Amino acid sequence: MRKYSLVFICLISFSSAGFSQLSTKTIQTHIKILASDSLEGRGTGSAGEKLAIDYIQNQWKQIGLKPMGNVNSFTQKFGFKSGIHGTGEEGISYNLVGYIDNQAANTIVIGAHYDHLGLGNQGSSLDANPQNKIHNGADDNASGVAGVIELARYFQTNRIKESNNFLFICFSGEELGLYGSKYFTENPTIDLGKVSYMINMDMVGRLDPVSKILAVSGTGTAAIWEPLLKSLSSEKLQIKTDSAGVGPSDHTSFYLKNIPVLHFFTGSHSDYHKPTDDVEKINIEGEKEILQLIIQLIEKLDKQPKLTFLETKNKSMGSARAFKVTMGVMPSYTANEEGLKVDGVSEGKPAQKAGILTGDIIMQIGTYPIKDIQAYMDALGKFEKGQTVPVKVKRANEIITISLTF
Repeated sequence: MRKYSLVFICLISFSSAGFSQLSTKTIQTHIKILASDSLEGRGTGSAGEKLAIDYIQNQWKQIGLKPMGNVNSFTQKFGFKSGIHGTGEEGISYNLVGYIDNQAANTIVIGAHYDHLGLGNQGSSLDANPQNKIHNGADDNASGVAGVIELARYFQTNRIKESNNFLFICFSGEELGLYGSKYFTENPTIDLGKVSYMINMDMVGRLDPVSKILAVSGTGTAAIWEPLLKSLSSEKLQIKTDSAGVGPSDHTSFYLKNIPVLHFFTGSHSDYHKPTDDVEKINIEGEKEILQLIIQLIEKLDKQPKLTFLETKNKSMGSARAFKVTMGVMPSYTANEEGLKVDGVSEGKPAQKAGILTGDIIMQIGTYPIKDIQAYMDALGKFEKGQTVPVKVKRANEIITISLTF
């Protein structure tokens, strides 16, 4: 990866003013800078993360957003604890909050987290030996931040006064446990009762150029979501929906405040939470298509009244809490095949030791058939650490049985 000096970062941040149309070149520039080695993986509270803060703030100043953090600034300060499950040292980081005031009654929130895993020392890397390796996080989540910046630019410069205000937020502390979004929803800088809905982008940079499947969750949180997204699905973007309002990203914090949410995600991959998540692997054209879809969605809803919140069952999160063991695979959230398609395999974990490969489709674990992600998570709760079970997988067009020890 290239390195960028702070001076270069500041200069680049003012290079693309005045465009209301989305630009793949501009999206790519944001991701290149945010995922450069100079930012050292944007670990929460780190010096590299502060460079990201400078870059995002410079963008928002250039665009002309109104500061909506603390004390007439874009920043909202909060405390966190590092390490797994908040077991490490205390630190300070910042949410970045900007606003377009259209003098409207209600507001749309558009957000993404800008922190990542830093130098791989916080315990959530999936690399076999992650310590002191830069985890650039191009997809996770420089891609989402680039989306927030460019949507802010679009809605500020499109010369149309929408019937909603816009609040743009880049959260920190997501990787450590949604610290930033939790803090914002407990200490909001606007009236949350006037928020119509929240859109979250987390890993929107790796759209599969063949399947073109975009996963959108939260569709059960408002009655309009499913029919609207169905109408927007096309050959360019095949939208796959999930009703759950709770998930492992910042939209959850807003759902828990009874706000309708949508979470956009292009799927897991073998570079997830590894040092190999670099800008060269980003599908820039695919991300542009996703941002255009979000613009369409917002524009179609612009004259509608404030959305009514609906509670969802969130079955998947309940199953996750019941896990007794792990296989060490990254499930595909965009696959259409029956079974659980493997998008990535963690080094040193049971699946990798057993010989399961990226692209395999898990059809059965022990005596439990696996039809989808829900069945997979339910099955994991049935086994104990140290137990050996047969796992049936589909590889190419062949069904094979592998012995796996948890």
